[in-house]
Amino acid sequence: MLRPAPLQPEPVGVQSSGNKWRKLVPVLAGLTPGRTLVTFGGAWSSHLRATATAGRLLGVPTVGLVRGDELAARPLNPALERCRTDGMRLHFVDRSRYRRKREPEIARSLLREAGVTAPYLVPEGGSGPAAVRGCAELGRELRGRADVVALACGTGGTLAGLTAGLGPEGHVLGVPVVKGGFLADEIRALHTAAFGSAMGSWSLDDRFHAGGYARLPAALDRFARGFEDRHGLAVERLYVAKLLYALTCLAEEGAFPPGTRVAAVITGVPGPGLSSGLPTG
Repeated sequence: MLRPAPLQPEPVGVQSSGNKWRKLVPVLAGLTPGRTLVTFGGAWSSHLRATATAGRLLGVPTVGLVRGDELAARPLNPALERCRTDGMRLHFVDRSRYRRKREPEIARSLLREAGVTAPYLVPEGGSGPAAVRGCAELGRELRGRADVVALACGTGGTLAGLTAGLGPEGHVLGVPVVKGGFLADEIRALHTAAFGSAMGSWSLDDRFHAGGYARLPAALDRFARGFEDRHGLAVERLYVAKLLYALTCLAEEGAFPPGTRVAAVITGVPGPGLSSGLPTG
């Protein structure tokens, strides 16, 4: 018998994904007065929203470097509007340079254009070594509670930390919400950067990204609405809907032997207007 045990990584008292806070807290430990929080993300980035909220709560200025300069001429979607409401200044970057943002000269030019002179840089998705080590606590909290721990993945930081904390006692199943098949290498690199070696037992199932990040096919939206109606649990659409759909399909395929304890890590709750604002099709 498959016994799903939904788990949310943090109480969410603000409109932000719970795992983003777990990743941000250790990253922000080194923030000093007078610096501006700067980070990166796409048009529907939950990490941008979390950083904007952190800046508001801490009284720190924030700048979001947003992928896609064509967005500058369009009305803000609900996610970016939430960032602006929380005080984040948005700077839109053409996609070719955004892909090269890790190159030092490109990064310096982007900061100059955004008017930032004293930046405190946070990686895209918040997924740096400090964030990964912070997420290891989630794995330690789950030891002995599940045989398989499943979560949706964007940049891989939460999964990288979770596997390290869980240790050999369980397996972590990641459901990427982005397409491209690059996450496995990113997770290995994060393990090396944070811990010096590979960590834990984990795997990825790349079949459930539904076309890419922030893609919400009508069939997936219907599944999420049905899940909400049956279980009374609000389903966030960027990550959680894809995770729950993946687990449903895998259970139907017989991927989990009888008696398997599966913990579904609910990495966030829907913010007002955010799920409804996603285009369906």
